[in-house]
Amino acid sequence: MTTSELRLDITGMTCAACATRIEKVLKRLPGVESAAVNLASEQAVVKSSAPLSRDTVRKAVEGAGYGVRDEKGEEKPDHEAWWLLLGAALTLPLVAPMLLEFATGQIWALPPWVQLLLAIPVQFGLGLPFYLGAWRALRGFSGNMDLLVAIGTSAAFGLSLYLMATHPHHLYFESAAVIIVLVRLGKWLEKRAKKRTLSALSALNALWPASAIVRRDGRESEIPLQELATGDIAIIRAGARIPADGRILKGESELDEALITGESRPRAVAPGDRVIGGAVNGMGALEVEIAAVGAETMLARIIRMVTEAQGAKAPIQRLADRVSAVFVPIVLVIAALTFIGWVMAGGGVEAGLINAVAVLVIACPCALGLATPTAIMVGVGVGAKNGILIRDAAALETAGQIDLVAFDKTGTLTEGKPYLKKVEAVAGGDSDRALVIATALQAGSTHALADALRGAAGDRALPAAEGAEVIAGRGVTARIEGRHYMLGTARMMAEAGLDVSGFKELAAHLAQDGASISYLAETAPGKSLIALFAFADRLKASAPAAIAALHKLNVRALMLTGDNKGAAAKIAQELGLDDVRAELLPADKTQAINELKRDGAKVAMVGDGVNDAPALASADLGLAMATGTDVAIETAGIALMRGDPALVPQAISLARATSRKIKENLAWAFVFNVLGLPLAAFGYLTPILAGAAMALSSVAVVSNALMLNRWRP
Repeated sequence: MTTSELRLDITGMTCAACATRIEKVLKRLPGVESAAVNLASEQAVVKSSAPLSRDTVRKAVEGAGYGVRDEKGEEKPDHEAWWLLLGAALTLPLVAPMLLEFATGQIWALPPWVQLLLAIPVQFGLGLPFYLGAWRALRGFSGNMDLLVAIGTSAAFGLSLYLMATHPHHLYFESAAVIIVLVRLGKWLEKRAKKRTLSALSALNALWPASAIVRRDGRESEIPLQELATGDIAIIRAGARIPADGRILKGESELDEALITGESRPRAVAPGDRVIGGAVNGMGALEVEIAAVGAETMLARIIRMVTEAQGAKAPIQRLADRVSAVFVPIVLVIAALTFIGWVMAGGGVEAGLINAVAVLVIACPCALGLATPTAIMVGVGVGAKNGILIRDAAALETAGQIDLVAFDKTGTLTEGKPYLKKVEAVAGGDSDRALVIATALQAGSTHALADALRGAAGDRALPAAEGAEVIAGRGVTARIEGRHYMLGTARMMAEAGLDVSGFKELAAHLAQDGASISYLAETAPGKSLIALFAFADRLKASAPAAIAALHKLNVRALMLTGDNKGAAAKIAQELGLDDVRAELLPADKTQAINELKRDGAKVAMVGDGVNDAPALASADLGLAMATGTDVAIETAGIALMRGDPALVPQAISLARATSRKIKENLAWAFVFNVLGLPLAAFGYLTPILAGAAMALSSVAVVSNALMLNRWRP
């Protein structure tokens, strides 16, 4: 069964209760499997098993009292600053007498009718969005921040009207006005700060050039990027951006891929090399054959992945969602009890109402709803800037809990470009002929050992191989010139009944030196061993530092490899690995991962994302080394955009930093309300102070999340 996904930009949300309300409404739609609404990104993601139209979802959202921004609609100019200035100008005269009284000790007061004239436009003009939001909440039988602010300020305004008509010794117009101005100021500052959480996404989107220069029918012309097609020959001038993924046909240069892979140094490229759309060309002109356009390019996939991850919910957020769902009704009850308690204790209706207003205002659940999503948005964005693509919020949370990392060897800890170190034919055999046969067997393979054989064979003529069959974890078989051959491991030879003991001493010596051993044999019409091949690989320069960095994070490191025990042991010793398991088939790696998990470890697997797919899927967290344009970002929870093992401890470090920010934000939000509510209820917080504190709490949570931008690898 296929699942369709719909993304919508939601308008009108003010707190976590709004997001929870919309989720409930969307989940009731026929065929909807899941619905997630992110308050920070103001986006809803709806997944359904049946076709679901945008109009159906729009009507459901609007029925709940909220809106959906049109896909093609441009964002309206932000006039909030002007509204705030107007509100401040009207509110200042209301607050000034109180400040003067505090400074001089003398009573200052504006005439009641002047206070009323100043308060009306603030209450019903600047405060109109709160009334509209409260009406939406009541219409949907739910509560939100707007409802609390509307009730609280209306109570203060209404009490002032009553006192104005009876005994106007002190009015509370200034409390209602200041609360409205402060809350709107807080939301405006919060909105501006939230835009910064999307800076990484904006930077990635800015990498697309508006047009491309192509050669068609022998003529060069500049076309809009949308008209670029696969197979086109793009002309990339010095300093220009690559318009899409492709392969270089002509020219040499250097490419700046920093914003895509996180690599600060330019990459030298030449004919045959693959290039990534969005990279900046250096001084050399290039001709590139376009291989992927639009949604199929690496940059589009990266943007899609970052967007999805920033809009996802972390498991830790479930607690906040459950609290938000019941928070507003509980606050209304506490406010009512506060009013009743003060009246019964002899404090009077006036004191009871003012303290109830303070309760309503201090309790607005904005910070609670922003605590998790803002930290995730910033963490995912910082990761993307540094070549660490986090697939979803769950992967981010899991990464922070990892205490053991299992590495594949080839292409992960080593360069993955082995060279042929030695060819040793059996006594009386022809090493050159053995090399030709072995290379012919691997002619159609993209395996690293096949590249090493082709490099060693050079321009030697190769016979045709027929019926080639790859046996996973063992080797390859094929028919050449009427004879059947196999090239593979000692295990493969033993299973075919071939004795390799004649090479025992040589193989042991080479393996101890870190070489991987393969054997070439004929299996029909005769059956005989032909030669031994020794392949060597070099450790990546950053591998030792990567393992050391993991140890500093108290994370163990081990290697799972199909190589022989001697080669694996030597690498393990050089790197200081905690454990090594060698001569493993792909299924053995998966079994090893499951055993480690059963022993209580939180395991991450690092591989190339293709051959290691089963092990990546079995681990608590898969980290795929993404090399070239074959990113393998669909394989694992985290894709590392450079083939650099140093990104592994960096990903764990970033995840831990993000998790800390989430926990700090949630702690701040909970503690703020736990302490603020009783202080307000017992009269230690005026409504004005409550409004200021509530506005500050939201800004503090977002600002704390933005501090993740200071994280450095």
